[in-house]
Amino acid sequence: MSCSTIMFSLFLMAPCPQGGGVEISAAVANAISNPQRPAEDIAKDAHRKPAEVLSFFNIEPGMTVLDVFSGGGYYTEMLNSVVGEDGKVIAHSNQAYMSFVGDTFTNRHADGRLAQTETVISELDELELEKDSLDAAMLVLTWHDFMFADPDNGWLAIDETLLLDKLCSAFKPGGVLGLIDHAANSGAPTDETAKTLHRIDPRVVKDSFKDSCFSLEASADFLANPDDDHNLSVFDKAIRGNTDRFVLRFVKNQ
Repeated sequence: MSCSTIMFSLFLMAPCPQGGGVEISAAVANAISNPQRPAEDIAKDAHRKPAEVLSFFNIEPGMTVLDVFSGGGYYTEMLNSVVGEDGKVIAHSNQAYMSFVGDTFTNRHADGRLAQTETVISELDELELEKDSLDAAMLVLTWHDFMFADPDNGWLAIDETLLLDKLCSAFKPGGVLGLIDHAANSGAPTDETAKTLHRIDPRVVKDSFKDSCFSLEASADFLANPDDDHNLSVFDKAIRGNTDRFVLRFVKNQ
């Protein structure tokens, strides 16, 4: 039996090595193969590689995990399964994201179908988090949104320094902050590129964390696409769903 076949078995009992040196845990594999996952989510797996992402971010049963700007809930669904009955997921969104994803968020969480998940609708600057409550957080394709404001279209300015201060207080020592974003060319103007192309230079992201409680522990290239020249909007049909994305794992200092 191949490794890929084993990985998606509900009866997997041991980690399975995957591309890029990432080992897929049993809990992650079971979450991905959960028959309750919507078909539209499964269709995205090939380009989003959730097995590698969740395992690289060390998401495990029993954790409390914050999904920042969780969007339609693609990752929330799997996090809910991975953390299990002893864990908790906080699925965060705001009004702008709610309008963008339509009914997907509401339908995802209807009738308490994600039993381990609490939903929080709040502007990010107003998000309240309990001290020493988080084992992990995921920020997927969102950091570039912190670099600009567009109030005429409902997107308010975000203070990323304030967010990092809140996360530093809320995180337990050793907790993992996992970040993915669409790559921009090195030296690209940050606010303009973020607003028009929805991309960001990885160096800008790393620099944002320099004075925080978080240290960059590792990066991964399993979502890289060398054929993406970074000059198109991530919503352009020619590249949508297949952008060059960088993956960073930060850890809260002990």
